[in-house]
Amino acid sequence: MVRSPRIPIPREIKVLIAAAFLIALGFGLVAPVLPQFAQSFNVGVAASSVVVSAFAFTRLVFAPAGGVLLEKLGERPVYVMGLLIVALSTAACAFAENYWQLLIFRGLGGIGSTMFTISAMALIIRLAPPAIRGRISGAYASSFLLGNIGGPLLGGLLAGFGLRVPFLAYAAALLVTAVFVAVMLRDAKGARPGPDAGPAPVNLTVREALSDSAYRAALVSSFANGWSSFGVRNSLLPLFAAAVLSAGPEIAGISLTAFAAGTALALTFSGRLADSWGRKPLVITGLAINAAATAAIGFSGSVAVFLIVSGIAGIGTGLLNPAQQAAVADVVGSGRSGGKVLAAFQMSSDTGAIIGPILAGVLADRFGYTWAFALTGAIAAVALLVWLGARESLAPQMRVKRARGTRTTIEE
Repeated sequence: MVRSPRIPIPREIKVLIAAAFLIALGFGLVAPVLPQFAQSFNVGVAASSVVVSAFAFTRLVFAPAGGVLLEKLGERPVYVMGLLIVALSTAACAFAENYWQLLIFRGLGGIGSTMFTISAMALIIRLAPPAIRGRISGAYASSFLLGNIGGPLLGGLLAGFGLRVPFLAYAAALLVTAVFVAVMLRDAKGARPGPDAGPAPVNLTVREALSDSAYRAALVSSFANGWSSFGVRNSLLPLFAAAVLSAGPEIAGISLTAFAAGTALALTFSGRLADSWGRKPLVITGLAINAAATAAIGFSGSVAVFLIVSGIAGIGTGLLNPAQQAAVADVVGSGRSGGKVLAAFQMSSDTGAIIGPILAGVLADRFGYTWAFALTGAIAAVALLVWLGARESLAPQMRVKRARGTRTTIEE
């Protein structure tokens, strides 16, 4: 073992982490007011829900094209263009004069969203020291989480000045972020193609990535996480709180906060553990906790139990995500370009987020919420079984171990 100072996070990645906070903060500005704004055009609950889903749908549909753009133009240009597209579409939403305009403008934002999401993943893979990929993934996720927590609070305040104001504020924040990233990453190594960039990186194809058991397992766990954390959690938890626990919307809000708090707690250490223990143990543990806690939600007989298991489910997600993303980064590697591979990984999560609420909702209508949450837990359990047969993607020589004080040791 060779003792070395703690590996610092590169400046360029700190820029991406700061940008992630601003993006998530802005997204949170419009999230609480979007359904109300849609209903202001005299449409029902179903139509307002379609506006919310349109963003995720276009993200999913455009992801393959986003991967192609990434490989042709480079990470930084696609990232900045994606931010500008979302900024323009969000500003257009503020001036929508009818429901259909709002639906189209919001849907177009999904195109930009998938562009900067895939580009950010590619930049982090390219620029992150392999030994701290887990820690960087955890820091990036924490930044997004903090933005998602603060955004709705600020958005609720801005909505007091009119439902269109949060959209304008989000658009302005994205424009500032686009300029910030364009300036700060203009010299980032590998961030754009050019005559002095050296040999072009080899493109990793989806077929080649699928030959790796770690990538196949990551696709399945990403689908399960999208189903549970991004889909069912947002759609069924508020309904369950009202229908089964006879609780008001404030309890549903607290449960989402409890989930976020559990995730934040796990993110304080899960990335470092993924760099020392390996990706696979953290993913399996996270899936096991999330599966059990999510299934248990359906059996909650009191508000206290409901909030506790929501927080535990958040811990599972916080353990899963950094390790899962680091595993995908290991598969792609720093010296290769994998735009389509990253697009497929994102698509698996978006697919779960779209399908999950629909199927779980049908199950809840027919057989009750217990079965809906049980199915969601079972999806995570299936992902766990797939991961049991997957390889550990973190090379033994890259495992980082804690040493005395603030230093680390790297096994060699």
